[in-house]
Amino acid sequence: MGKNQGIKSIMAVLLGLLAGALLMLIMGFNPVEGYRYLFKGGLMNLERIGNTIATATPLMLTGLSVAFAFKTGLFNIGTPGQMLFGGFCSIAVGLTLDLPRGILLPIIVLSGVLGGAVWGIVPGYLKARFNVHEVVSSIMMNWTAYWIIYYMVPKYFKGEFLETESKMLVESATLRVDWLTNIFKGSYINLGIFLALIAVLIIWFILNKTVLGYELKAVGFNRFGAEYAGMPVNRNIIISMMIAGALSGLAGAIQYTGNANIMQIGVMPSQGFDGIAVALLGASSPIGVIFSSLFFGVLYVGKGFMNAAVKVPPELADTIMATIIYFAATSMVMDRVIKWFKKKKNKGKNDKDKSSERVVEK
Repeated sequence: MGKNQGIKSIMAVLLGLLAGALLMLIMGFNPVEGYRYLFKGGLMNLERIGNTIATATPLMLTGLSVAFAFKTGLFNIGTPGQMLFGGFCSIAVGLTLDLPRGILLPIIVLSGVLGGAVWGIVPGYLKARFNVHEVVSSIMMNWTAYWIIYYMVPKYFKGEFLETESKMLVESATLRVDWLTNIFKGSYINLGIFLALIAVLIIWFILNKTVLGYELKAVGFNRFGAEYAGMPVNRNIIISMMIAGALSGLAGAIQYTGNANIMQIGVMPSQGFDGIAVALLGASSPIGVIFSSLFFGVLYVGKGFMNAAVKVPPELADTIMATIIYFAATSMVMDRVIKWFKKKKNKGKNDKDKSSERVVEK
């Protein structure tokens, strides 16, 4: 993430927090107390820190999915469906296979990745072959995944007590491990965080150190120029959406077999849509996505504690997040503010230099 992009993200966060403070004042709450309990709720002890990291993990991957697609000139709004289908594949494998944990867990994770990749290939192929806009086809794939799972879970994996949720995974089929839970004092943090960080490093390497990454970014920058240069544009579009889908599928595997151990029907995962916000705040940079997802994780975990402690509505935290994204998206305004500050700084420096010259001349 470039220096200017980092400054813009920090400005967006500060302006969003300022807007939230004004809202608290208008509603009759003390903003200092509100923010103190908001951040305390996500960071006050090891258990809550673990929960914050666990909550941020699927956001990290869906944000990375959207950011990767942005880098290649595509808008992957299909992250919820890719995450949902990937999570369903993982749950289905975990409930069906009876294997040793060392063999079962890699298969569960891989099935989630492949499920998400398949769900990403479809809009990629439609874009490359028929020039169908990926936003339209991705939204359709979201609802296709939603209704497939709405039917499949009660039909084949119905829970013991409710038809609206699947059976519970046994402990050996989940990503939770005792040593990590014990370190964070009973938190639901799991191995997913390590998988997410590995994924970030892989995507960073692909984008910055490989020919494929160069070609994908070239297609995103100028599709017709890349085609004129002899690059396989259509193939790269499909590959880009497949990789983005795989990342969202991994997010689904972690959410449903790590943060939870069941899948509910009738629920589109909000982490998919929130990944767009994470990518925007992280300036579509793999490293930036890590920090923005952790920040959103703090807000997600802390808003309930803020409500319990000082009765500030949790919806206010959602409003703060929306405001931050609004400021992050208005990069043109941020650019002008940064340029104004730089111009003022340079002008002050030039005036100081001129004053020094006059003193020397005298």
